[in-house]
Amino acid sequence: MDRITAKQAAALIDISAVRTHHTLADIAQNVEYAKKYRFINVHVLPNWVKTLSEMLQSVDGVYVGSPVGFPGGGHTTAVKLAEARQLIEDGVQEMDIVMNVGRFKNREYDYVRDELRAVVELAPDEVMTKVILEINTLTDDEMLRACQLVMQSGADFVKTGTGWVPGDANLERVRKIKDFCKSDIKVKVAGGIRTREEFLTLYRMGVERMGINTQSAIEIVQSLE
Repeated sequence: MDRITAKQAAALIDISAVRTHHTLADIAQNVEYAKKYRFINVHVLPNWVKTLSEMLQSVDGVYVGSPVGFPGGGHTTAVKLAEARQLIEDGVQEMDIVMNVGRFKNREYDYVRDELRAVVELAPDEVMTKVILEINTLTDDEMLRACQLVMQSGADFVKTGTGWVPGDANLERVRKIKDFCKSDIKVKVAGGIRTREEFLTLYRMGVERMGINTQSAIEIVQSLE
């Protein structure tokens, strides 16, 4: 597992244009980068999903991604479900669902699990679901308890964060997540991944997906060519 090609690396990387100020031009640029380097996913905010789906319609191996309950996770369950339905209608292929961290930290575990399960069950089999924990707001014990709830929800992935809460790549905390989850659920790491060395460390841990800012993603892939 020590060697990885540029193409194999790109197939593990999601790039995104999900900041408040991102425009259609930013999305179009990311689509071009995804085509060139073969990044597996382009993420956009929900109102752009239909547009992105049309842009990627004839592009094999690059998927349409968008978040649910982004960025804070504090939307009501009804709003999250409505958003997920609209994303599915508009052509989303991967949904990254923000867990309600406030309810979780309030120890309302049934609320959190039931909400996640409701969104996950709404998704057709061909739509992948990832749940964002925002681990930079959690203790280690909370982080692993959250992983357990995500596994109970039926989601495809645990995801570490949105990238909106400050923090580094959390390499040792990711190792704890991998050790806890084993092969029961896949792991996506997002936020703070900047270097080839960090990417390779996560790859060797068995992390199945990484959300990396576009410029860093390009630099990492180019370093492996």
